[in-house]
Amino acid sequence: MTNNYVYEFGDSLYLNLTNRCPNRCEFCIRNNRKGVAGNDLWLLKEPTYQELVDDLALFPLPKYREIVFCGFGEPTCNLSMMSQIGPYLKRKGLRIRLNTNGLGNLINNRQDVPQLIAKYTDIVSISLNASNAEAYNEICRSKYGEKAFYSMLDFAKDCVDCGMETVMSVVDFIGEEEIEACRRLAASVGAQFRVRETIYEDTKY
Repeated sequence: MTNNYVYEFGDSLYLNLTNRCPNRCEFCIRNNRKGVAGNDLWLLKEPTYQELVDDLALFPLPKYREIVFCGFGEPTCNLSMMSQIGPYLKRKGLRIRLNTNGLGNLINNRQDVPQLIAKYTDIVSISLNASNAEAYNEICRSKYGEKAFYSMLDFAKDCVDCGMETVMSVVDFIGEEEIEACRRLAASVGAQFRVRETIYEDTKY
């Protein structure tokens, strides 16, 4: 087993900073896959700054549409490394996206995570997944309980206010009525909206 800290997916380059996550979402690909695009993304340890820099040097960075903090965990669980490597990438003129569950403030026990990441992040994609706290908790099974839903909404509002392109998304299995309720909720905080396709079991990865 090796540590895949940097990997290609589509026309973007992804950074796998951590496997930690406070949620246990019922649709999460970690429930039945080891990774994506042929990459085993379970880590033996989290990367150091130098390990990321060294791995990034192996890729032709300008060719990618964007660099994405995503991986196989919640990136803001390793906010300190995001805050080190993000400015490094931004100095190279790269477009940076964060894929997140929006719980960075709870995870880090502070209320200014959007303000911190806005310094080097162009677009934030936030998993909304439900239109109310009860449904969110049923689907995402967060260790923070129902307050996770409200913290996620506040996070999204702050991202919009900080000037980052902000997209809130749901997985298509929740049904059309709930999808439309989520669409209205995303609009209420000034965010764009996207419906993601559910990834079903794949025993190979």
